[in-house]
Amino acid sequence: MSKCSPSGDTVDPAPAPTPTPPVAVTNEMDFWLTKGNQSVTLQKQTSVLSFGTAYNTYANIEVDDSKVFQTIDGFGYTLTGGSAQVINQLNTQKRQELLKELFGTNDNSIAISYLRISIGASDLNAAPFTYDDLPSGQTDMNLDNFSLAPDKTDLIPMLKEIVAINPNIKIMATPWSPPVWMKDNNGFVGGSLKPEYYAVYAKYFVKYIQTMKAEGIAIDAVTPQNEPLHPGNNPSMLMIALHQADFIKNHLGPAFKTANLSTKIVAYDHNCNKPEYPIAVLNDPGANPYVDGSAFHLYEGDISALSTVHSAFPNKNIYFTEQYTSSTGSFEGDLKWHVKNVIIGSMRNWSKTALEWNLANNASFGPNTPGGCTTCKGALTINSSDSFTRNIGYYIIAHASKFVPAGSVRISSNFSGNLNNVAFKTPSGKKVLIVENDGNTSEIFNIKYNGNWVKTSLEAGSVGTYIW
Repeated sequence: MSKCSPSGDTVDPAPAPTPTPPVAVTNEMDFWLTKGNQSVTLQKQTSVLSFGTAYNTYANIEVDDSKVFQTIDGFGYTLTGGSAQVINQLNTQKRQELLKELFGTNDNSIAISYLRISIGASDLNAAPFTYDDLPSGQTDMNLDNFSLAPDKTDLIPMLKEIVAINPNIKIMATPWSPPVWMKDNNGFVGGSLKPEYYAVYAKYFVKYIQTMKAEGIAIDAVTPQNEPLHPGNNPSMLMIALHQADFIKNHLGPAFKTANLSTKIVAYDHNCNKPEYPIAVLNDPGANPYVDGSAFHLYEGDISALSTVHSAFPNKNIYFTEQYTSSTGSFEGDLKWHVKNVIIGSMRNWSKTALEWNLANNASFGPNTPGGCTTCKGALTINSSDSFTRNIGYYIIAHASKFVPAGSVRISSNFSGNLNNVAFKTPSGKKVLIVENDGNTSEIFNIKYNGNWVKTSLEAGSVGTYIW
C-alpha cells in the first residue's frame, strides 16, 4: 500500500538503483604452466591476465622489444639412431600421432624446430658404425664403399617423415668417430685422425651431405667432432683445437667451397669449461672464414662461457647442442636446472639453439653401444607398441619450442631475484616470456611492457611461458 505524505498526496517507493554492469575484463596474455611436482604439465591456464596500470609493490620483469639480440634457429633434441629405432616400435597410428605432436604446429603439438643427428653411430645406437666400414687393414681413399645403408632402416625414413611434417626444420649433423681405418688406433673408442686422411675425411663429410640431400634431407650445419676432448666414449675421437683448425682451414672448408655446399661448419661442440678451444679455432686466420660459430654442452663449466666466446668474436654464431637428463634425476630438480641453464641461460648468452640430448629410449634407457651412456633418459620413453611416456626433457624443450618458432629474436628482459627469464619476439609479432621460479617460495610479480603491466604468480620450482 502507498504511504501518504503529510499533505495527503500518495508517494511511490523510491526506484531501486540500477546495478552497474561489471567491467568486462578480456584476457590479453596466454599463460602455460608446468609445476615441479608434476601436478600441472604444460597446461594452458584459464586465469584472465590483462594489462593495467594499478600500482603495486611487486617485482617487475620489464620486457623491451626495442632491444634486439640474436635470431633463433630453433629448439629440439638429438634424434639418435636409438631414438628412431624405439619410436619405430610404435604401431603406425601411434607413431604418426607422436611425430605430428612433436614436429607439427597443431594445438597439441610442441613444434620442434631443430634436430641434431649423428654422422654414423653415436653412443645411443645399438652398436658403433660409420658409413665406410672396412675389414681391418683396408682403406678406401675414393670412398667407393661409402653408404648410408646402416641408417636406412630407422633414421632416414623417420627424417623424411619429419621433413614432410615440418619442411623448415633445421638439422645439424655430428660424427662421433670417422671410419676407424682413418684413425691412429684403428678403433671406435678414442684415437686421433691421421693427418694423411684429413683430405679423404673432408670428402666423407661432402659425400654425406650430398647423399642426404639426395634423400631429401638438408643438412644445415655440421660440427667436425662431437665432444673432441672426450675420447673415452664409444664411439669417440680426440681432436685438439690445433688439429680442428688445421682440418677446417686446409681440408673441410675448401672441400665445402669446391662442392658449393652452403652447410655451416660449427667448431668445438663440447663443454663450457674450455672456451679457449673455440677461441683458438676462431683465432686461426685460415680457419676463421670457414667457421660459422661454435657449439657447447654444459656437463662442465658455466653457461656464461657462451658470452665469453661471443664477446671475442661477436660476428660468429653460438649454438647450444646437448644436455642430457639422467635416469637418476628428479622431475623438479631437472625442470629448474635445465630451464634455468639450457633454455634461459643459453638464450641470454647468445645461443641460436637450445637442444636437449636424446629424443627417445626404451624402458631400460637403451639402446646404447657397449660403453655408451646407460643413464641417458630420453624426452620420451617408448613402453610398448601403443604406449609412450613424456619425460622431463619433453617439457623443458616444449616450454620454448611450442611458442618461439625459428626466426624469432631474443629481446630484452631484466632479471628479478629468483625469477630467471628470457623474452622473444616471434615473426608474427607476438611477445613470449619464459620464467622459472628458482626460489623456495611462491612469487607474485608483474610482467611490464610498454608502460602497462600484468600481475601474475609462479609457485616455487614452476615454469611459466607467457604469450601476448
